[in-house]
Amino acid sequence: MIAEHNPFDAADPGGQPLVKKDKTDYIINKVIQALNILEQFHDDVAELSLIELSKRVGMNEASLGLMLATLKSRNYVEQDNATKGYRLGIKNLELAQAVLRQTDLYRISHPVLSSLAAECGENCAVAVLRKSHVIELDSVQSEHPVQVVRRIGVHLPVHCTAAGKMLIAFEPEEALALLFNGVELQRYTPNTLTSPGELKLQLRRIVQEGYAFDDEELDPYVRGVAAAIRDYAGKVVGAVVISGPSCRVDLERIAGELAPLVQRGAREISAKMGFHEAELQPDPSRAPRRRAAASRTRSG
Repeated sequence: MIAEHNPFDAADPGGQPLVKKDKTDYIINKVIQALNILEQFHDDVAELSLIELSKRVGMNEASLGLMLATLKSRNYVEQDNATKGYRLGIKNLELAQAVLRQTDLYRISHPVLSSLAAECGENCAVAVLRKSHVIELDSVQSEHPVQVVRRIGVHLPVHCTAAGKMLIAFEPEEALALLFNGVELQRYTPNTLTSPGELKLQLRRIVQEGYAFDDEELDPYVRGVAAAIRDYAGKVVGAVVISGPSCRVDLERIAGELAPLVQRGAREISAKMGFHEAELQPDPSRAPRRRAAASRTRSG
């Protein structure tokens, strides 16, 4: 029997409500369990067995099996016929695409990305910051036979990606302290910076110059350059990224062609988001200065 819904803890003798219950009082545990199951599948976990899932979510195998069968019936999970392991189903992709279509940043930025990709011939993407990672919302691919693989929806590190460094460069010192406090920065290539102190110096130069780039810091033979997108209030809400193989994207091309291009694209999207550049008060101590690309000093 379902208890009668009562949004109040108590009522006075006249029947008037005294204290309204918090909405968290009505959280349904079965829904939480189902969501917890889906959240076990992320960047480096594509498939899990029933036993592995049971250990991760703290459910016995019988109850978990019933939950998985329900999720499978609605295409939220799939089961591999050979391995019997579980993975995310196509329904999650459908929902993700619906979210993207309803996101202003995606809707506004896609035509700009298409234009940039046609002009420079490289992959162009828009990315956002989510907690301590970067996520690409949209990407327009290069038509070159050799190109960078799309990473839409994948959590990427902030310290060795152009978009990540661009986005955290405008975070307050307190936020950066929390982000890097006691965290070891993972090395992905010989060019990856793993010193928080050196990274913070880079971030200051990024703010000065208005763009960031990564010099084969996450993936060997791949370089990228990014510029910030601002909303109507001047807040940095995303980044435009141009990336490509290092055989085509050298440091001189970044400084001379791609950095100005990605900044132009970011300004165009920002304007469509309601941002007026004149409203942003410049800091005299952060006047832009041009870097000599040939020095190979990685400042973004």
